[in-house]
Amino acid sequence: MPQIDVRPLLEAANRIILGKEHSLRLALACLIARGHLLIEDIPGVGKTILAHTIAQLVGLEFQRIQFTSDLLPADILGVSIFDAEQHSFRFHPGPVFAQLILADEINRATPKTQSALLETMEEHQVTADGQTFALPSPFFVIATQNPADQIGTFPLPESQLDRFLMRIELGYPDREAERALLMGEDRRRMLERLAPVLQPQDLQALQRAADAITVSPRLIDYTQSLLAASRQSPDLRNGLSPRAGLGLLAAARAWALTDGRDYALPEDLQAVFPHVAGHRLRIAGEERPVPAETLRALIQSVKLD
Repeated sequence: MPQIDVRPLLEAANRIILGKEHSLRLALACLIARGHLLIEDIPGVGKTILAHTIAQLVGLEFQRIQFTSDLLPADILGVSIFDAEQHSFRFHPGPVFAQLILADEINRATPKTQSALLETMEEHQVTADGQTFALPSPFFVIATQNPADQIGTFPLPESQLDRFLMRIELGYPDREAERALLMGEDRRRMLERLAPVLQPQDLQALQRAADAITVSPRLIDYTQSLLAASRQSPDLRNGLSPRAGLGLLAAARAWALTDGRDYALPEDLQAVFPHVAGHRLRIAGEERPVPAETLRALIQSVKLD
C-alpha cells in the first residue's frame, strides 16, 4: 500500500463541495483508475466547481473548454499556421494540452467537435498534419453534460460515451448542506486559496498502487458473471464489452484503495458498477439510458458463489 493517505484530499474537497462525499470519492477513484469522468446533471449544482477542486488539490495543470454549437475541432486540438520565416507550417497546441481538461457542457457541441476528443482520451495524443504530439501525463478529462431533453444539446455517440470510465450525478444538496452553502463564502473565492494536497507524482504513485491491488480469481468470476448477465438480459439492447469489464476492475481497485485496503471485494465492484455500466447500456428498443433500478436488479440477479 502507498504511504500517501487519500483522506486529507477527500476532506479538503468536502469543504468545497458540500454534502457530496460519495460523488467526490467516485470522482477520485476514477482519477486513480486513470479514467475519464462524465458528470451529467442540470446546470448550477457544482459540476464545474468539482473539476476545479480536483485539479487544484492534486496540483494539475488545468484548462476549461466551453463547448458550444459553433466550437470547431481546431479550437480544442490546435492549428497549424504558416511560419513565413521558416517557410513551413508550425503546429500551435490547443487547450487540450493540459493535465486536466474540463469539457464543459460537452453535449452542446456538434458530434464532429465532440469526436475531436476521441483520440486524446484513448491514446493521450493529438495527430495533426501527419505528426503526432503527446499530451501531458497524467491526462484526465472531466466532461459535464446537461440532460438530453434540454434545448440545444446533441447526444453523445456510444463511441464517445465508452471513452468515459465513469458517469456520475451530483443532484441537489440536502437541506443542511444547502443552508451551509447559502450562508457560507463563495466557493470560487475559496478555490483561490485552496492549496494542493497532492502533487502529480503523488497521484501517479496512487495509480501504480491501485494497479497492484489484489483481485482474486473469485472476483474475476463475479465480474464475468455481471458482464454475462448484461449481455443476456432481455431488458437491455446490448451488453457490456470486455473493455467495460476491464474498467470495472480498474474502478473497483481504485475504490478499494480509497478505503485503505490492498485487496478488492465484491462490494467494491458493486459500488462502482452503476457508474461504470450505466452510460454504456441502453434499454431494449429505446435510446434512453438505463435507470438506476434496472442496474440494481442486474446486480441482484448475479449471485456470489
